[in-house]
Amino acid sequence: AQCAQESIYNLLPRLEEKPVKPPRYISTFRPSVKREVEKNKARWKTMGPAKVAVPSPKNFLQKHSKEPKLPARKKEQDSKKLPALSVPRRTDHPVMGIQSKKNFINTNAVAAITGLPKKPQPIYVDRRQGDKYLLETSGLVPKYIKKKDYGVTPKYVTQRNEEMKRAQKEYEAGILEHLKKRAMKRLSDEERRSLLQGLKKNWEEVYREFQGLSVEIDTIPKKIYKEKLESQMKQLEHDIEVIEKHKVIYIANE
Repeated sequence: AQCAQESIYNLLPRLEEKPVKPPRYISTFRPSVKREVEKNKARWKTMGPAKVAVPSPKNFLQKHSKEPKLPARKKEQDSKKLPALSVPRRTDHPVMGIQSKKNFINTNAVAAITGLPKKPQPIYVDRRQGDKYLLETSGLVPKYIKKKDYGVTPKYVTQRNEEMKRAQKEYEAGILEHLKKRAMKRLSDEERRSLLQGLKKNWEEVYREFQGLSVEIDTIPKKIYKEKLESQMKQLEHDIEVIEKHKVIYIANE
């Protein structure tokens, strides 16, 4: 281990050097931030008012103090008259001494003789023992058939049927329009004649190329070319025969 070299200067007292702290950082926006906070801060927002009045011991909670109280009666209401009572008062006396000369026995007898007899309530019996039940509530009376709106189609049904018919007509019109667009077009005589002449001209060109082939076909490309010309000639001959056979030709629109 290495030891420090001895020196007489090490015996002298030394002053302790304290490290100097750098100045604390202060933002340049601090005053504007403080101003904005003080501006937006509301008084007594969290802690309440600075000074709260202490309640007096005389203002204690009394009995029935929190019950709702009716407003004081006005004089106009007192001046109004009270409604007439249906029950007679204790001080009222009935009118005495009134007698009627009507003969109730005779009037009742006349009413019973001249009045119409009461119709019996219709009933039905469903057993041999004679159990009777009301006929009206049994469902045997044709009550609903005799109604004015019986058998009449409801409005919502007729409205729905009309909407269905309208939708069906629109669908059919759309299909007809689509078929008209895709309808077949008849080829005119001039177009048929020009088409036939063009096919014959093409056949003559292919036939001229076919005649220009060499007599000996010994290579594969020559064989392929010859087969191609033969297939073109056959197709052109078939098309010419079809057009000459049919005078009326229709073309389908794509």
